[in-house]
Amino acid sequence: MAMAASAALRPSMAPLGRISAAAAAAAATVTAAPGRTQTAAFSTSAVLLKRHRYPGARSNKDYSKKRGESALRRTGTRWRLSVSDEPLPRPVPRDQLPAIETDPDHGLWEFFPDHRTVAAAPEEDAKHGRSWSVEELRHKSWEDLHRLWWVCVKERNRIATGNWERNKSKLGFGEAEALGRDREVRATMRAIKHTLTERFYAWEDAVKLAKDDPEVNLSGDGPAFTPSHFLEGEEEAAVAPAEEKEGEQHAAEGAEETAEKTAPAAVAAADPATIPASKPQAEAPRL
Repeated sequence: MAMAASAALRPSMAPLGRISAAAAAAAATVTAAPGRTQTAAFSTSAVLLKRHRYPGARSNKDYSKKRGESALRRTGTRWRLSVSDEPLPRPVPRDQLPAIETDPDHGLWEFFPDHRTVAAAPEEDAKHGRSWSVEELRHKSWEDLHRLWWVCVKERNRIATGNWERNKSKLGFGEAEALGRDREVRATMRAIKHTLTERFYAWEDAVKLAKDDPEVNLSGDGPAFTPSHFLEGEEEAAVAPAEEKEGEQHAAEGAEETAEKTAPAAVAAADPATIPASKPQAEAPRL
């Protein structure tokens, strides 16, 4: 039984012997060939690829455009790497860094509730009133609406900054209060747009009426509005007092003339009997 097994293994051992002999011959050929020895494994900073910058060193440029890039995932640096013998700089400790001066009135502070907090507390976000209504905004001027619009924009920026910080830190609270505050701000902005749209439609209607109105001048030369009816009324009102004054003067002059004519006749027609007798003067006392 053992002899039969050994006879069956002899044919399979022959190929193994041929493979081992071929491997040994190939190793001998590599060893014997001059200049084919492997000195080191693959390296991204070979000696000939370094760019030496110290005084007296030879100038070797790195011509490899794929330096530091992965051959499998095609990832790595997006620019050429310069490998040199210069020592790398060391980071400065935080306590040794100079103080950074910031402007307390910088515009970027408008994105935060204050200078020390990146997101407002839920209690602070919940402290807000209702939105402005369209009826209230109709009584506001253009400057007030413009100012209120940008106040709403800055408030939405603060809310968005707080939501981003909460999501980054995974705090898990304060989103409901922030969304409620943002809802009221957006309602105010919609009311501002509604008010301005109404004014724009009213302006369009006024322009259509002004084109057919002879008292309105839209050319830009001279006064834009010349109220002819009101000017006629003013002229009539100015003429009436003058005529009244002239009538009063004529009446006064006629009265004076009549008085002058009747005065001599009255003197001539006077009755002497109606004139009272003069009283004798008392004699002065004698001394």
